[in-house]
Amino acid sequence: MSKNKPIVYSCSGCSSAAQMANYIAIKIDRQKIAEMSCIAGVGGDVTSLVNFAKSGREIITIDGCPLKCCQACLKRHDLRPTEAFVLSEFKVKKKLGEDFDKDQADIILNQIEQNILQKLK
Repeated sequence: MSKNKPIVYSCSGCSSAAQMANYIAIKIDRQKIAEMSCIAGVGGDVTSLVNFAKSGREIITIDGCPLKCCQACLKRHDLRPTEAFVLSEFKVKKKLGEDFDKDQADIILNQIEQNILQKLK
């Protein structure tokens, strides 16, 4: 992966919104728009993952809800995302024990991708 690509982190908790955030980040990674890394490792102080987060690349976070767990994990290491997306701001409802709406996720994925690609130009 190119060292010029941003790093993308996502929430991947138990709610439908968290799982949507993870789905979107994986799609962004697979489309080679950004390189996904493990936010749990950053929050858990795993040295290699913290060092990767501190590598100087732009950082994108995709959180499912206003708790902004991705941003909180980065803040523990004095890091801030270059771009931060919170799916609740896209009218995504946080539901426990339910799957996310894939059609809604694909629409939001497109919006987030366009935003990222515009900023990378």
